[in-house]
Amino acid sequence: MQKLVKVTDRLYYLPSVQETDRPILGAIIGEEKTLLIDAGNSSQHTNLFLQQLKEIGVEPDLLALTHWHWDHVFGLSEVDMPSIAFQESYENMKEMQSLSWEDEDLDQRVREGTEIEFCADAIKLEFGNERNIEVKLPTMTFKERMTIHLGDLTCEIEHVGGDHSSDSCVIFVPEEKALFVGDCLYANMYAEKWNYTVEKTLKLVQKLETYDADIFFLSHHPGPLTKEAFNSLVYLLKSVAELTQKHAGNEEAIRQELSVHLQRNLNEDELETITFFVNGH
Repeated sequence: MQKLVKVTDRLYYLPSVQETDRPILGAIIGEEKTLLIDAGNSSQHTNLFLQQLKEIGVEPDLLALTHWHWDHVFGLSEVDMPSIAFQESYENMKEMQSLSWEDEDLDQRVREGTEIEFCADAIKLEFGNERNIEVKLPTMTFKERMTIHLGDLTCEIEHVGGDHSSDSCVIFVPEEKALFVGDCLYANMYAEKWNYTVEKTLKLVQKLETYDADIFFLSHHPGPLTKEAFNSLVYLLKSVAELTQKHAGNEEAIRQELSVHLQRNLNEDELETITFFVNGH
């Protein structure tokens, strides 16, 4: 079972689970209020998080969504508190309300290319045969950015976009030097071939580099990244984006130049990143 992890006196998270696509859920605990990051992919996921917070004496007050994808919002129906989302996230979630999540309908959307096979399989595993899925809408929306005051802590929510989901937002806690990145650095999975695009990646990286953070939470990484590890990831994306532009999407040329620059053979993640950029070129 997932166990709540303490990062600092003010930051806790519930680790991700790859098999059923459970993302990291975060809690930012201020003197006056507590803000949750993302609502979880099911009632079970959300209630596990809420129960473990209760065991340490934390009763949350607000919740913020990083984007609209199912694994971040399906648990919102279990949350009895105000929730906050980017306006586009709200609109996408509203469209989701009319969808069926039964096997036949999920499989049909996979065939049509409007649903990801991995996500359909994860939904089946997470929910089993009980598909009482209610897509609850956020209670508040914002455009571009907003600030939430928790007492001694502030949370700056900002829309950053990216290839993974155009509504992606990050949450920055300056007093803790912590940045909840959500899924914004991941590839576009709602495509025939998973991909990154040069323009969106470079714009996103430029924005993320403005945050003075030391702790970084990526939703589907096992735990938070250090500044060094995060910078390495950002450097890879930026380098491959620039090389894709330079070599007009020539995969072999990109591989060769990056390998020469790093002075070693490329690893699996680096090769996959190159392929995703070539797919999006």
